[in-house]
Amino acid sequence: MPHFFTCLLLFFLLSTAHGRKPNIIYVMADDLGYGDLGCYGQKKLQTPNLDRMAQQGLRFTDHYAGHTVCRPSRLVLWLGQHVGTTQIDGNLPASLTGKEQTVAKLLKAAGYVTGGVGKWALGNVNQPAEIHLPGHPNNNGFDYWFGYMNQSNAHNYYPPFLWENKTQITLPGNLVSQDPKAQGRVSEKKVTYSHHLLIDRAFRFIRQNKDNPFLLHMHLTIPHANNEAGRFQGDGQEVPDYGIYRDKKWPQPEKGFASMITTMDEDMGKLFQLLKDLNLDQDTLVIFTSDNGPHNEGAHQHEFFDSNGPLKGHKRSMHDGGIRVPLIARWPGKIKAGSVTNHPSAFWDFLPTACAVAGAQTPRGIDGISYLPTLLGKDSQQQKHEYLYWTSREGETSVGLRYQNWKLVKYRKKKSDPTSSHDWRLYDLSNDLGEEQNLAARHPDLVKKIQNLVLKDGFALSPQPR
Repeated sequence: MPHFFTCLLLFFLLSTAHGRKPNIIYVMADDLGYGDLGCYGQKKLQTPNLDRMAQQGLRFTDHYAGHTVCRPSRLVLWLGQHVGTTQIDGNLPASLTGKEQTVAKLLKAAGYVTGGVGKWALGNVNQPAEIHLPGHPNNNGFDYWFGYMNQSNAHNYYPPFLWENKTQITLPGNLVSQDPKAQGRVSEKKVTYSHHLLIDRAFRFIRQNKDNPFLLHMHLTIPHANNEAGRFQGDGQEVPDYGIYRDKKWPQPEKGFASMITTMDEDMGKLFQLLKDLNLDQDTLVIFTSDNGPHNEGAHQHEFFDSNGPLKGHKRSMHDGGIRVPLIARWPGKIKAGSVTNHPSAFWDFLPTACAVAGAQTPRGIDGISYLPTLLGKDSQQQKHEYLYWTSREGETSVGLRYQNWKLVKYRKKKSDPTSSHDWRLYDLSNDLGEEQNLAARHPDLVKKIQNLVLKDGFALSPQPR
């Protein structure tokens, strides 16, 4: 009962200047590392608008993605459940059934217009005949969606088509065809850069719904590489031009990666200007994050820009470099400018947070905890997780657990080495952020305690092998 009254009080605190429910815009980059933004320590890449967002809002230092790869991470976000509950722990074929209680469905029931642009990845709609598949975003709470349905298609920044709801939209000038002389590779014509269309449709959605409370997901594909097998030999960082980095003495893939980051940052600046122009700035909570850690794909090397910052590992790792991601929240008049929090949180916390902001009913059976108290500076009212949990069938590490300031990582038994065994490693993040000193042998009782916390809740410590 006390928690109910706390939530009620917070909801009244959210009344906007115009007497309406707040808008929510959730921006997710694809494969952006913890260290890729200036406000998280980046020195080479220019991100002035996101740095200003942090100055005007709240920066999370200990926020985690739903997984270390794309598809399971997004499923966690939509459902408010970690991978132990969703049972999807890798980039396997997966689709929503249309029956799940997604965050979009919940806010739509609370009177919100719901929209999204970018990468969906949970329906795999590829042809017009497949538009009625239950995994389509229109069947999962979204009034509007523009972008990619099939995850593999989303790696191409010059695709022949995108989807607007259930209509396939041809992109002018883009052509993909088999090249009989290239042994299975494809030849392409590249005219229309998909990222620009995603931003255009997102801004159009905001303008069209400025008089109604709305939820908008901007699931950008930047800075993911176009690394589909057979498509690229070398540089997979597709950009129209290198912009301010064109004269840098860097490898071309790194100039392309840098251009992606700065293009995205410029669009965030345009987003905030649009909200001001429409007089929506103080009515809108904007959250910016990434779906997992930085990649080493398409000839890009994450070390070149120190994309994981002080963290160990990258995409497909259960070390923090693979799952700890930037999260910045901005809401003028509600979130204290220039604030920083070390509250441990994760993607599965967004659904209850969005419900709390919108005054929507939070469903039972979720794993998330609303971080709205943290957003509003009410730290004494913030509930905390007993632990955070991930499993993965990808990469050399298979389990990641965070308990207080401790991190427990399980290394996978190698099929190529019959003498190897599963290896649990323990790190103290309070003084070893880079997870360099394994303390498992020194604290065996703590290792067992953390494992037992997971087992008592019925979650596995032995995911499927690679």
